[in-house]
Amino acid sequence: MFKILLLEDDEMLLQTLSSLLSNKGYKITTSKNINEAIDIVYENKFDLYLFDINVPFGNGIDLLKDLRDAGDKTPTFFLTAMKDIKNISKGFDAGCDDYIKKPFDFDELAVRIDAILKKNNPFISYGDIKYNPMENHIYYKDKEIDFGEVSLKILSILLNNIGKIVRKDLFFEVMRKPSDVALRVQINKIKTELNIKIVNIRGMGYKLEKL
Repeated sequence: MFKILLLEDDEMLLQTLSSLLSNKGYKITTSKNINEAIDIVYENKFDLYLFDINVPFGNGIDLLKDLRDAGDKTPTFFLTAMKDIKNISKGFDAGCDDYIKKPFDFDELAVRIDAILKKNNPFISYGDIKYNPMENHIYYKDKEIDFGEVSLKILSILLNNIGKIVRKDLFFEVMRKPSDVALRVQINKIKTELNIKIVNIRGMGYKLEKL
């Protein structure tokens, strides 16, 4: 699950955006001022920052500049009513990735967020699961799990075919000693460790249900 920090001092917009983004499957942390945001960033890692510019105790541009100077490369969007090209230029100079001018269309914002997260994250995400196929790492609720090579390969096949029936022989290709019993053991291990629903389609194979 991708984690987003939303810095916005307009209470109504803060709650609306937080609710809409949560419904999209993102984990949202909110802040109404610079000091709160600094404390939150110090203790947590995020996949995306959504910063308003004019907020109490400072502004989003200066905050981002400080974060970039400290080596924080988290993708960042500014949410702002400003149309002044100088401020837009300052934002990009500080290291922002995009600007969204208020009022904005939420669907457009969601498309831009999806695009930047997919570009910057090699992970395959499914609920609380993140799988990095490049490094063969599996994370459950942001904690890495020692899963084993065969289990990872089976999980990768399922994650790349969500909602589709995967034939047993495809799983057998990644197993050292393939058999129906051995495959059932592997599937049960994955279901138990990651708390996900994998359905046995009798005589055909297995299917990872869509969320």
